[in-house]
Amino acid sequence: MKRTTARTRKQMKLVVTGALGHIGSRLLQSFQPDQLQEVVIVDNFHTQRYCSLYNLPPEINYRLVEADVTDPDFNLLPLLDKNTIVVHLAAITNAPASFQIQEEVERVNFRGTQSVAEACLRARARLIFVSTTSVYGVSDGVVTEECSDEELKPQSPYAESKLAAERSLQKMGSERGLRFVTFRFGTIYGTSIGMRFHTAVNKFIWQACFGEPLTVWRTALDQQRPYLDLTDAIRAIQHALTQNLFDNRIYNVVTDNLTVRQITETIRREIPDLEIRLVDSAIMNQLSYIVDRSRIESKGFTFRGSLADATRDTVTLFRPFAMRRGAQ
Repeated sequence: MKRTTARTRKQMKLVVTGALGHIGSRLLQSFQPDQLQEVVIVDNFHTQRYCSLYNLPPEINYRLVEADVTDPDFNLLPLLDKNTIVVHLAAITNAPASFQIQEEVERVNFRGTQSVAEACLRARARLIFVSTTSVYGVSDGVVTEECSDEELKPQSPYAESKLAAERSLQKMGSERGLRFVTFRFGTIYGTSIGMRFHTAVNKFIWQACFGEPLTVWRTALDQQRPYLDLTDAIRAIQHALTQNLFDNRIYNVVTDNLTVRQITETIRREIPDLEIRLVDSAIMNQLSYIVDRSRIESKGFTFRGSLADATRDTVTLFRPFAMRRGAQ
């Protein structure tokens, strides 16, 4: 595979949509002075995470564009050229909440991705699309990127919208020449200035720090699901940039396949008096699966994330509250 040289990297321009969110705010802090010509931040400020703009590396040429990629009056094309790479992070990512806003999820996650991809096609820009391992749904055993359409069973409007966007990109690539890569990220954990606490690990840590009991389905305690350290997520995006990994393929990006028991035991090491309440529910064994990550590893990528380290870092953010709770 052709690697990009330092000179070539300097000529690249990066456009990051949804740049102020959990992943994007960490990504913006990860660039080196000689890596990129310019980084264009595109965000609609819907979540008002202005703090994600704090203390950006001064050596990097950043430009802010306040816009919504789904707005018909917004034209992404003038921001792009053949040396541009778009990292498309703009999305509604709360899977449980997506059932109440299905039309909005489809508009943002599916039609928004189509709009970004169309602009990339016209400008001959390359695209990094962040999808989700939630597209595997209730698959059994070990799942890979080669799962057939019949085996993919997304269980939420969020996952359905991401899978539809994946298929749209694949069609645009094969029929019209779009250059892209799709990363199916596991559930994110880890700290960033724009982080959220609606996903499993981060939500559990928040609750534990503030003395709230963790409510866990008894039947789900030992189910395995895919998780991704935010550090590895950023490194995967950087890997695509440095290795020119735009082969129109799908890659699973998963640090670990973990059970709820493993997660809660890791949190307990930081907060020993953690309270867990087990509640009964219908048998959910079909929701346990392991996601294979060997495809991206075959491209020279190594996973370095650690649930223990990320948990410690997150607890440290709220250490005064966690300590006060322990003293009660």
